[in-house]
Amino acid sequence: MAKISSLTKIRDMHDNERQVAQKAYTESQETFEKIAKELYNLLKKKETAESSFDHAVQASTSIEKIKEQSAYIEKLTNQIQTVQVLVQRARNDMQSKQTKLSEAYIEYKKYEKIIDLKKEETQAKIRKQEADFMDEMSMQQFLRQNQR
Repeated sequence: MAKISSLTKIRDMHDNERQVAQKAYTESQETFEKIAKELYNLLKKKETAESSFDHAVQASTSIEKIKEQSAYIEKLTNQIQTVQVLVQRARNDMQSKQTKLSEAYIEYKKYEKIIDLKKEETQAKIRKQEADFMDEMSMQQFLRQNQR
């Protein structure tokens, strides 16, 4: 039984690692979602600005207004490129944390399975000892009955 308790401690340690990895993965997922929403909003702004720019070009709008809108679109494009890099980093971070979570979960399940097998093994030994004891008792009882 001492072996099972030591395996249980190791399993619990892996369970703690799994919980920490789960928390880190959840945080990285939230960070990714936040940055992805920021990118989405910037893309929507750019789309609206380009639509407005197209309307301004077709209508008789001042060159200053067109330059202003063009500069705004350029600024949005630069922001989008910056945020796209951040989104990719956040995605990579999230994926690496997911990998660590999977590995921690696998380690936890390994020890859980080993403990279950050890418990089954111990129960089988106990059942065998009980069966052997019952056989011995039956043998002794049979011999006593034949000696009379």
